[in-house]
Amino acid sequence: MSNGKPTPAELDLSDVKWVVSSYSGGGGDCVKIGVKDGFALVGDTKNPDRPPHVYTPSEARAWLQGAKAGEFDFLLDLE
Repeated sequence: MSNGKPTPAELDLSDVKWVVSSYSGGGGDCVKIGVKDGFALVGDTKNPDRPPHVYTPSEARAWLQGAKAGEFDFLLDLE
């Protein structure tokens, strides 16, 4: 475990309860979010075998607060 944050390979992901946004349209065109051992996980629904990104609670909190404040709204204009 480097810097107190595990790599995906260091986590047993078999029991993670993944959540997919209701905005994905059901086409697998979204990210999935889960939690394991206090770390936030972000995975790709189109590539389920690809390891998820692992974030500390403070990293996840900072991103979510920024998203709620509209800091990443420019992503809504991507096509």
